[in-house]
Amino acid sequence: MSATAVHSLWTIAAEKPPIDAPHIEYSLIAPTLIVIGAAVLGILVEAFVPRRSRYHAQLFLSVVALVAAFASVVALAVQGHATTESGIAAMGALAVDGPALFLQGTILLVGLVSVFTFAERRLDPAAHGNKVDSFAAQAASVPGGESEQAAVKAGFTTTEVFPLVLFAIGGMLIFPAANDLLTLFIALEVFSLPLYLLCALARRKRLLSQEAAVKYFLLGAFSSAFLLFGIALLYGYAGTASYAGIADVVDGAVENVNPALIGTMGNDALLLLGSALILMGLLFKVGAVPFHMWTPDVYQGAPTPVTGFMAAATKVAAFGALLRLLYVVLPGLRWDWRPVMWGVAIVTMLLGAIVAITQTDIKRLLAYSSIAHAGFILAGVIATTPDGISSVLFYLLAYSFVTIGAFAVVTLVRDAGGEASHLSKWAGLGRRSPLVAAVFAVFLLAFAGIPLTSGFAGKFAVFKAAAEGGAGALVVVGVISSAIAAFFYIRVIVLMFFSEPKPEGPTVAVPSPLTMTAIAFGVAVTVVLGVAPQYFLDLAGQASVFVR
Repeated sequence: MSATAVHSLWTIAAEKPPIDAPHIEYSLIAPTLIVIGAAVLGILVEAFVPRRSRYHAQLFLSVVALVAAFASVVALAVQGHATTESGIAAMGALAVDGPALFLQGTILLVGLVSVFTFAERRLDPAAHGNKVDSFAAQAASVPGGESEQAAVKAGFTTTEVFPLVLFAIGGMLIFPAANDLLTLFIALEVFSLPLYLLCALARRKRLLSQEAAVKYFLLGAFSSAFLLFGIALLYGYAGTASYAGIADVVDGAVENVNPALIGTMGNDALLLLGSALILMGLLFKVGAVPFHMWTPDVYQGAPTPVTGFMAAATKVAAFGALLRLLYVVLPGLRWDWRPVMWGVAIVTMLLGAIVAITQTDIKRLLAYSSIAHAGFILAGVIATTPDGISSVLFYLLAYSFVTIGAFAVVTLVRDAGGEASHLSKWAGLGRRSPLVAAVFAVFLLAFAGIPLTSGFAGKFAVFKAAAEGGAGALVVVGVISSAIAAFFYIRVIVLMFFSEPKPEGPTVAVPSPLTMTAIAFGVAVTVVLGVAPQYFLDLAGQASVFVR
């Protein structure tokens, strides 16, 4: 090539406008940045801090990061970003509005309480003079193999769980705030992959734990594939991945249509199929029927602190994303998606409540209970009113802490093989340990929706919103499901207080202040939201407007 040709190419390149640097509002996405930054620091701690100091360093780092991130969410809300100042950040990728900040605050509090249960080291007897937690001594070793025995003898602990849980929380913070489909998918993977790993790390019953992780991973990969395929179809329909752009195309509000998109923009098949596939991906994460098959096995097999965290935080993040998708992107398709969601909600409520009656394992019982609760929350989603949004936000806040508290109590009831999760072992627990049984009874009554508990206030809010939104029949099914569910919750209470304790029954371990704090926080939230819910209902009401 001649020198003149090269010169002319150079001058043409020079005449083109420079590429604009991305404009990121770091203060608006500070909560996520703090958590992800702490997770990266946690990996460096694993690499450079001596093994004997890692546990305390990781626990300190995780707690400080989550408290700082929560403080920054509160600061953003105080500055008005939940109401008058709400907007779009990070070049359109993230929304900073009321629902996003409310859900992020809930996820961070749930994460903080969960970290306390992760760090518990008093429940199991010391092994070779070393305190042990719920997690495998060395995750990579074969269960029961020589390397595992050597790791236990040496006093190893899997402190990597702390950065893993921080990465999961980081992804969950982005998920309900995502304002375009690609950000939604990336956030889904960022919080799902650490959860797959955490499920496989149980110290006892390791094969069951690894089986749970494999099931969760395979079914999670399927749901991610459905979500991604749906994103591709919606992008083909609208020519953009941004929520506002897709909503404009759905509403027919686009003026300057790209000639390349004229052929697809009127193609409702792409829109309906894409929306359905994305909804399937999100309904898998909330554990709604018929996408619930993973829930009982994973809840039973995963380490109980992980189950509690996953049951609470994943629901909050996934329902946040589901609300934003239905209320911001697809309000124009309301008449198409409402009948489908009606069906899903009814089947979810009934199947969760009915199948729970047959369960003999306390963790599987709580898993089916969580499926039924997903159906109750969907009743609020279907309302398609501002009250529907605020009732779902309140329910998620109430449900999260009841769930973490209940699973924290499950970790305390132990026999020679670890946690005694079979229901027959809980007989007479109220006589052996009245306080623990009473606390668990409070959580079960909240799950059942008994007045003066947070569960009653949450159910009342979602059913009221659904009835006012024209879904009265759904409320009737919800009340019937609640009555069915109340049977098996009260059955456990009767078993604990009105059965004779077996002589070879389990013992109740005395936890450290960490687990005590988690359980006390759960009880406090359950009672406060039940006795005086109005302030928090008002808070959820103020935070119920999505930015478009």
